Amino acid sequence: MIYEVPEMTAADAAVADEIEGLREQLRPYLRMRRRWYGTLRRAQFARAVQGSNSIEGYHASVEDAAAVIDHDAPFADVSEDTISAVAGYRDAMTYALQLAAGVSPPDRFRERSAHDSPSPESSAAAPLPIDFSTLRSLHFMMIKHDLAHNPGQLRPGAIWVADSDGESVYDAPERNLVDALLGEFFEQCANLTGDETVPAMVTAAMAHLNLVLIHPFSDGNGRMARCVQTLMLAASAVRDNDPLAPEFLSIEEYLGHNTLSYYAALSAVAAGQWSPERSARPWIEFCLTAHLRQARTVLRRVLEYESLWDVCSQLAQQRGVPERAVGTLCDAARGWTVRRSLYLIRTETTNGEPISDGMASRDLQSMARSGLLTPVGDKRGRRYRPSDELVDIWHQIRGMRLARDDADPYVVAQSAAHPQLF
Repeated sequence: MIYEVPEMTAADAAVADEIEGLREQLRPYLRMRRRWYGTLRRAQFARAVQGSNSIEGYHASVEDAAAVIDHDAPFADVSEDTISAVAGYRDAMTYALQLAAGVSPPDRFRERSAHDSPSPESSAAAPLPIDFSTLRSLHFMMIKHDLAHNPGQLRPGAIWVADSDGESVYDAPERNLVDALLGEFFEQCANLTGDETVPAMVTAAMAHLNLVLIHPFSDGNGRMARCVQTLMLAASAVRDNDPLAPEFLSIEEYLGHNTLSYYAALSAVAAGQWSPERSARPWIEFCLTAHLRQARTVLRRVLEYESLWDVCSQLAQQRGVPERAVGTLCDAARGWTVRRSLYLIRTETTNGEPISDGMASRDLQSMARSGLLTPVGDKRGRRYRPSDELVDIWHQIRGMRLARDDADPYVVAQSAAHPQLF
């Protein structure tokens, strides 16, 4: 027996509808693949990787995480363990997103001629992007730098989670139950994926909950559960032909910023031990709240980034800087350091075509001569920081943002359903 989906309430539906409304506002920006799309998508990926790893105590800035993701060295003094953890999560997430991209749509999304009819086998459940082999592969990629924790293998014995004082706060199920529980886990994922009455956000949340509480590995269970949640969301988006890339659907960044609330939601369900008879409702409400708040953040970020791109594009045109450098100017305006090796990688990401070392050097010199970047250091150690002009532009754009809405959406939904009468 594993944790079951709680019955969906009117409040759940109201929160899910609000999330969908925010995503509907996002889709026109992302469907057209605007010029800034690749740059912002890369930054969203870095935020997800950084957020998930920070929960496990691997701390790096988003900028340093982005550098490691791009197979370059971080700027700050980041430990080798953290670099390995970020690189491992990068590999696992990249693999997961590739798996999701290859998921075929179920029959209801395929074009069918008038005399065709779906078979019971094909319509019973939508394709599932994960199985036991995939789970082991993701785990190996994630913690291959630490052979002591059996990467790619199920844990050999009992396991528990301890707090900072060494006290047990969660006892996972016995090892002899794990294989059967994982079988139920995959079966539930398949059934929920084929159930159109259960939102994809809930299906992915249940996958996260059951995997992290089964705790099948010696280490990395939290990261695995978060990665699998993103994989399930990504696969659902592919099946639905949704233009929203998984980087814009993930809640890993939110979890990294709200770790205590994340742990509290898991604890409210588990109560210290494997107890699948308990309701998963606190977890579902937490995840839907996370999706709502993350969707607000992403929409705000998209609008601000489009404004920043437009201003940087105009500056580049006025000062003779190549258009391909605009993404780098946007990164710099937001406080990221620029160096030639990263400029080569990120320019190719943004524009889809590689450039030569000489061209990269000339572009950076052009941005420095135009007063948009300020060089720091000499020769191979040279870096570029944003000019005061670029920094001021970003501050002005950010200064126009509205106050963040931190209201509990479930309290709001219940108030709307039961208005007070005066």
